[in-house]
Amino acid sequence: MEISKAEIASTSAASNAAKAVKSTAATEELRGAEVLVKALQAEGVKFVWGYPGGAVLHIYDAFFKQDTIQHVLVRHEQAAVHAADGYARATGDVGVALVTSGPGVTNAVTGIATAYMDSIPMVIISGQVPTHAIGMDAFQECDAVGITRPVVKHNFLVKDARDLALTLKKAFHIARSGRPGPVVVDIPKDVSFKKVPYSGYPASVEMRSYNPVRKGHGGQIRKALQLLLAAKRPYIYTGGGVLLSNASAELRELVDMLGYPCTNTLMGLGAYPATDRKFLGMLGMHGTVEANNAMQNCDVLLAVGARFDDRVIGNPKHFAQNERKIIHIDIDPSSISKRVRVDIPIVGDVKDVLGEMIAMIKEGAVKPDAAALGAWWETIDDWRKRDCMKYSPGNGDVIKPQYVVETLWNMTKDADSYITSDVGQHQMWAAQYYKFDRPRRWINSGGLGTMGVGIPYAMGIKLAKPESEVFCITGEGSVQMCIQELSTCLQYNTPIKIVSLNNRYLGMVRQWQEVEYEGRYSHSYMDALPNFVKLAEAYGHVGMLIERPEDVEPALREARKLKDRTVFMDFRTDPTENVFPMVRAGKGITEMLLGSEDL
Repeated sequence: MEISKAEIASTSAASNAAKAVKSTAATEELRGAEVLVKALQAEGVKFVWGYPGGAVLHIYDAFFKQDTIQHVLVRHEQAAVHAADGYARATGDVGVALVTSGPGVTNAVTGIATAYMDSIPMVIISGQVPTHAIGMDAFQECDAVGITRPVVKHNFLVKDARDLALTLKKAFHIARSGRPGPVVVDIPKDVSFKKVPYSGYPASVEMRSYNPVRKGHGGQIRKALQLLLAAKRPYIYTGGGVLLSNASAELRELVDMLGYPCTNTLMGLGAYPATDRKFLGMLGMHGTVEANNAMQNCDVLLAVGARFDDRVIGNPKHFAQNERKIIHIDIDPSSISKRVRVDIPIVGDVKDVLGEMIAMIKEGAVKPDAAALGAWWETIDDWRKRDCMKYSPGNGDVIKPQYVVETLWNMTKDADSYITSDVGQHQMWAAQYYKFDRPRRWINSGGLGTMGVGIPYAMGIKLAKPESEVFCITGEGSVQMCIQELSTCLQYNTPIKIVSLNNRYLGMVRQWQEVEYEGRYSHSYMDALPNFVKLAEAYGHVGMLIERPEDVEPALREARKLKDRTVFMDFRTDPTENVFPMVRAGKGITEMLLGSEDL
């Protein structure tokens, strides 16, 4: 996804940029930091998450003098980027974070890499030592451009304050267009201080070698439709690209029009309603029997905004055993035929391509083969009879984590709610048992699998959506990685609800050790956990300890009533519970473990 320096060399004021602000004729003298603030205001930025330090003090001084952008002071730079990331995922806007040089930017790298792997539009502004000190091992100096290059869509080092406005315009354009991604803008301290003439923010920007394709090739779309409408066992496989393109409405219309079965990846949940009969559940390593079997046994596969990653198809050789024709729609040509050979590639924006497909179907006379489709649905319904999501309720003495998520879903399914998660078993249970019917309501780290994102994601969403309910489903391992952000929640009044499924283990590590390492639980047990109730109270919030199944629903109800308070719910769950179905490493997606009896 990275763009070469040469590709952004040529610029002119001739393209239509979103939220463009026309340049004014009058010229004024502004410091670089003030130009930066003007640029952010012109881009419509409402929030910036950050942490000050020496290299960015001029920028912080400029923020002090304005009142249109709210700066949120986090407790760790990693959380600044995660919070901006969560905001971007929930709203579709570009998230913005601000960090200082040296450890400030290195602390931010995990958040940047998290956004990069999931194609999230972000601009990260980092401070740098003065230009004359670069390369001299100055205090808090590091090569921010070099360090972040592998995990950004692009990055800039601004050496002249006169270039700031145009550079920011490029950064936002690159971050939000094509396949979205994070862009780092590294600003030396003297650049932020120097006064330069400023005549307004560029109204538009054009980059000669960066012109992402939006409109799909008409001929390819027609070929794809011929194949799709002639299918006997069709399947629609969709990923996060549908959400990033805001194409959920088009996907739903296409699936409903055709009557074909549909699945979402972990990152695509909510793109198609989980409660609809045509939805087969999530597919992949912890996907449903019906979703994985349909993926393996379909004859025509329409892949939309997904990338056939290892967690979805398992072993590529096993996946390739069955003959099938594959149509792949993606904005990023490098994602097509990367892991799996594709028969009909369509490069373009998902929303535009699906819109064209729908129009062609409406205009044409060809309809799907009803008899073949009926037989295919009978096969799928046979797979569904296995009820792979059924779990043992136990003897009533211990809380099952699946039950907590199911109870939360039943209580909030008709509410305006957002669910964030950290990474681990709790993430998979949230994905499996919370039925997402709307897009951009499920916020989690998919590609990088970053522990600690849950609370910062929830903070970012709650600022963007103050009237919505925001729940963070986490575990006692993940939550401690950014737990200091409970302080930020108090300072900025973001009353989130934390649902901690506390099994006293690094659960997913323990599960793999049970399955693959003969139960040798090497360093996966948590021996010295804090009292989370007292810890939450020490941060100024409400803490609850829930140890009995009958107390799960009352605790959630009580937490929801406390609309203006952050509530930490410490659910003591079954430490032996595993996530099923499960596909072991190196196995095909139909070679699933469906329960403890398969171990």
